[in-house]
Amino acid sequence: MDSHFNPDKQHTLAQPVSISGTGLHTGIKVDMTLKPANAGFGYQFQRIDLAGQPIIKADCDLVTDTSRGTTLEENGVKINTVEHVLAALVGMGIDNCLIEMNGPETPIMDGSSEPFVDIIEDSGVIEQDAAKDWYSIDTNISHYDDKKRVEMVAMPSMDYQITTLIDFNSPVLGTQHAGLKKIKDFKSQIAPCRTFCFLHELEMLLDNNLVKGGDINNAIVVVDKPVTEEEMGRLARVFNREKIEIKSEGYLNNLELRFPNEPARHKLLDVVGDLALIGYPIKSHIIANRPGHSTNVDFARKIKHYIKKNKHVRNVPVYNPNQPPIYNLQQIERTLPHRYPFLLVDKIIELSDKHIVGIKNVTFNEPFFPGHFPGNPVMPGVLQIEALAQTGGILAINSMPAQEYDTYFLKIDNCKFKQKVVPGDTMILKMELLSPIRRGICEMRGTVFVGNKIATEADLVAQLVKRS
Repeated sequence: MDSHFNPDKQHTLAQPVSISGTGLHTGIKVDMTLKPANAGFGYQFQRIDLAGQPIIKADCDLVTDTSRGTTLEENGVKINTVEHVLAALVGMGIDNCLIEMNGPETPIMDGSSEPFVDIIEDSGVIEQDAAKDWYSIDTNISHYDDKKRVEMVAMPSMDYQITTLIDFNSPVLGTQHAGLKKIKDFKSQIAPCRTFCFLHELEMLLDNNLVKGGDINNAIVVVDKPVTEEEMGRLARVFNREKIEIKSEGYLNNLELRFPNEPARHKLLDVVGDLALIGYPIKSHIIANRPGHSTNVDFARKIKHYIKKNKHVRNVPVYNPNQPPIYNLQQIERTLPHRYPFLLVDKIIELSDKHIVGIKNVTFNEPFFPGHFPGNPVMPGVLQIEALAQTGGILAINSMPAQEYDTYFLKIDNCKFKQKVVPGDTMILKMELLSPIRRGICEMRGTVFVGNKIATEADLVAQLVKRS
């Protein structure tokens, strides 16, 4: 992603790109084409080799098998091993893409997402004229699987971050962890990491003719048991090598590790791909302890269910008091003419060219509470609107050429008070530009949140006037 990439806009491919390869489990050669798609399309797979060319949405509710990769199925039509291509799309900031295939399984390539990242770069990524509707997780969502000893949690965060930990009681792998703090680092830090398996799993798959992908030089093989000469000979034939050896670290010498913790990074890659099946872009810190496809998909379903249940409060800003503010009180005073007792915004925590988020901590010491209402202190609705307007004034002034301005109300529309604000509440004040500022006229949509609930909303129009 380049420095001009706007994460709050939807993106698609600039042009179709294709890649061909063999499905790891089915052994079927497939041609896969990634095609641009309209805003709101999401990720959808199309089987162009079948009658009617059926389309299957990348949706956790359509997952039917997670035994060896993640399989989508609808009306008897299957798409196997979807996670690596989905991870590449998420990692490259693509929101909308039609994935055409003439077979049942995505090509395994080298077992990582890198080949898919490369073709997405070849195509180019273009911004679409539609906002990206992030869902900010506002509470901890946890998922446990006692049998598999898996623990996953989604925590509130300003960004989409992932931490994975793996522990297979293996002296070779040991305990490994991997992290992704910014999705833009996916390409360099996560995409190249290949799938891995244990030798005993590989032998079982070979014995049952389940790895039909022919050349399987696309997996890190962890040697977890003594191996006979005869077995070495068999593996050499499978890997198309004259000789197979066990490295001192306990990996087969079919390939070199790209990172010391490549297995943990690949597990993170799988989490990115499987959580793409939620269907909503999320802002959350995901911590996944010993994740696998089945638990990833169960977790995706849990998050999707939570989002659908709380959909009316999407786009709730996340307020983390530990984050340093963008503007503190002294900086606000340098921008706005308001002073005590009429300065109604304490700090600014988010600011872009299109939106701003401010904080107002409401205490019992506010000068208006003795008279509104004694014994039942409720913050006046008009002052909540004023707090929004002051926050919006900073956004508007910030968008104008450097000079001193005052902002004046011209109009208030569609104003609704949905929940009272009382002492002890923290008001999260969000203002979004509805259209570019023209001739000093500024149209904004304002929302007051307390926690994840909307207290007040209104459309505000103001005028910026240069101070003489």
